Amino acid sequence: MDGIVIVLKPPGLTSSNVVFDVRNIFDEKRAGHLGTLDPAAAGVLPVCLGRATKLFDILVDKDKEYVFECAFGVRTDTQDACGAVIARDDRRIEKNRLVQILPEFIGEQMQTASIYSALKVGGRRMYDIARAGEEVEPKIREICVHDLELVEQTGENRFLLRAVCSRGTYVRALCESIAQRLGTLGYVSFLLRTRSGPFTSERAYTIAELETAKTAGTLMQKLCSCEEATAFLPALVLDEDRVIPTKNGLETHVRDAADGLVRVYGAKVFLGIGEVKSARVRLTIHLY
Repeated sequence: MDGIVIVLKPPGLTSSNVVFDVRNIFDEKRAGHLGTLDPAAAGVLPVCLGRATKLFDILVDKDKEYVFECAFGVRTDTQDACGAVIARDDRRIEKNRLVQILPEFIGEQMQTASIYSALKVGGRRMYDIARAGEEVEPKIREICVHDLELVEQTGENRFLLRAVCSRGTYVRALCESIAQRLGTLGYVSFLLRTRSGPFTSERAYTIAELETAKTAGTLMQKLCSCEEATAFLPALVLDEDRVIPTKNGLETHVRDAADGLVRVYGAKVFLGIGEVKSARVRLTIHLY
């Protein structure tokens, strides 16, 4: 069974829990998700099945979109609602002031990930190490925020924001940085990933919905095909006499094709992903 299923992960489940459930529902051993969601977060978690797991490197680097609530005036040790309150501030944040400073966080920047993040250190999740009371060194890496806007004010010192950002961006750390810029404290009280690359929440299914579809015999309808998942890549159609050589790993000369990844077709069949270099294409991921 090949394709990508878009799971709507609930708070409380780890991403590994979701993959375990999906593997059992689809009876497919080859399964892996496209980017960890922290246990407390909810939202879009695409899971690749079968030959679609070969697409991991292509799909995992795509931008993510989040909707989240910043609660100002409180700091927790985990930067979210699951942690213990460690500091308070009675400063009142005005909506207009928040809107004014948000553009400062758009663009490339260095970010320090929370020690309660899902990043791994020595094969262990940082949040597992931190919760065990062991010392863990925070990780700093470059991220990019492409868009950041206020959706609405949800209460006193509470604001719902939307962010589009690169892989590896930690929204909890972004919220704390915004709070610091406003001269106060803050944490993420609600976090929902609404999009991961081309996969959106509109096409996401809960585990319960997938189990129901399996019982009804409609499980295959819940899958996004490998061809559809890579629709953002340009298509390249081979002459019929080059299909067999291409399947056998040989290069084919192509005209007017820019260097980079392409979807390769031959004899009206989607063959997989190829790479064009210097007007020659080679099939690198076989999906037929």
